Amino acid sequence: MRKLSVLPLLLLFASVAFAQENVPEKLATFEKAQSDPKAIPYGNNPAAGKFYQLRGFKMYCEIYGKGEPLLIIHGNGGSIDNFIYQIPYFASKYKVIIADSRSQGRSADPGDSLTYEMMADDYALLLDSLHIDSANVIGWSDGGINGLLLAMRHPKKVKKLAITGANLVADTTAVPQVVWDMVRPALKDLSANNKKTPQEKNAFKLLRLLCEQPNINPASLNQIACATLVIGGDHDVIKEEHTFLI
Repeated sequence: MRKLSVLPLLLLFASVAFAQENVPEKLATFEKAQSDPKAIPYGNNPAAGKFYQLRGFKMYCEIYGKGEPLLIIHGNGGSIDNFIYQIPYFASKYKVIIADSRSQGRSADPGDSLTYEMMADDYALLLDSLHIDSANVIGWSDGGINGLLLAMRHPKKVKKLAITGANLVADTTAVPQVVWDMVRPALKDLSANNKKTPQEKNAFKLLRLLCEQPNINPASLNQIACATLVIGGDHDVIKEEHTFLI
């Protein structure tokens, strides 16, 4: 199955997050690591990967290491291979479970609907399919949103949670206006295109998710019972005050 890609989204957020500083250099280093013939082909590894039939689509997942389960969730437009450095580190201590979220990577979904709640439920079902009662969870960006919702909607599935770059709402209280000035015109352009290719339809779905969701009431975070670590960085896209709110 061909891998779906929304690389422009990743490039956009990389440039904003690092204030366009050293982004080409960082991407070149990442791409070099991916192309190393001796490297483990994370995201396309038959020895570790498998498709799981979940609620109308096949979710692609890879598993590495042994020990206590650790679920790692990528961000919008991302995939398993975003974590080529993190997987081997954590696999030395944990059983790392890492999947391509719905409509991303190799987990193609032709449907028009996509919500963070859907994806959180997908991950709960994935753990069920793996016969895992609960796992530690790390979520980056949209993966952090999925982690929060997974802990809220399926509390027994999450032992401990760590998130970074997550937001509760899609507005300027969470994300700077400069980001919306770049993203929303792209969504408008795709929306106006009535003859979308499958790739454009998927990009539209992910952009719409980015621009219209999530809608999480801060008070609802009190539903989370597990120990939770919220991480922020000096150059995060998410505003510092919003991270503190979480």
